[in-house]
Order: sequence, then structure tokens, then C-alpha cells
Amino acid sequence: MNYCSNCSHPVVFKEVEGDTHKRFVCDECDTIHYQNPRIVVGCLPIWEDKVLLASRAIEPRAGFWNVPGGFMENGETMKEGAAREVMEETFAKVKVTRLFTTFAIPRINQVHMHFLGELENLDFKPGIESVEVKLFEASEIPWKDIAFHSSKFTLKHYFNSYQPNSAEVFSSFI
Repeated sequence: MNYCSNCSHPVVFKEVEGDTHKRFVCDECDTIHYQNPRIVVGCLPIWEDKVLLASRAIEPRAGFWNVPGGFMENGETMKEGAAREVMEETFAKVKVTRLFTTFAIPRINQVHMHFLGELENLDFKPGIESVEVKLFEASEIPWKDIAFHSSKFTLKHYFNSYQPNSAEVFSSFI
């Protein structure tokens, strides 16, 4: 950050009294510019014993498979964001049921939160960010072609650990 979004003057990165982190501060208008992690929400759509994955049409990791997800938008709940991402990537309607995994990536300032969801029907097709969407059984998952650690983490816990009546949330960070 170089300039204040409030008054356009240059900012400095410095310690702020009473705070635990250095912050970008505008010495002209005294605005403190806080920077916090971005939230990525996703949903693993389920149909019987299969999960719906999307092959990415965009970077990063174009051509690789992922759990539908993306950055949360202002004004939406996490569940709404997860359902929206499924719709954008697969045109599928999903009933988001519960939080399943959380995955923090401090080096890029992201927190990924993946939910489980029930597909409402089998009417799905690639969205603008996908080249292909497909239902996979556990034995069919293309593990070498999974785009992101968070998707792999969610898939492994779903197929290895999931208990339908459990409320457990699996968490990790890299």
C-alpha cells in the first residue's frame, strides 16, 4: 500500500500505539489501514456416494479439479457464498448443510471454509470458470490433478473420515 484510500496522501508502515502489529498509517488524516485475511468459501456437493468437482478454466491451476469455491462477497453469509460459488462454477443448485473443513494459509493471507451440501438434482454444467464438471466416486478422484491443498484436504476427510451424524469440523494450516 502506497497511498491512503481516505485522503490520497502517502502512508507509512509503522507501529501503532496499543496495537500488536505494524500497520499502514496515513500521517495526514490519521487513518489506520487494517489488512486482514481474505475468506474463501466453498462447498462439496454430494449426490448419493459421489461428489461434484469442477475442472478449472481459469488460473490459478487451470485444467485442475477443485471443490467449487471462491472469495466471499461483502453482504453475504458463508453459506450463501458457498452456494453461490457452486452455482457460478457448476450451475448446480445445492442445499448447504454444514461447515466441514477449515484451512488457513497464512503465507497468502487466506482462510478457506468448505461446507458440505446436498445436490438438489443432477442438472449441472460448466460455468464460466469451469471447463468440465463431473460426479466422482471415491475411487475415481483424480488425486494428482486436484488444484488446491484445501480441496484435497476436504476430499480426503470426506472419503476417509466422514460420519453423517457427526458435527466435527476438520482444520489445518500450511
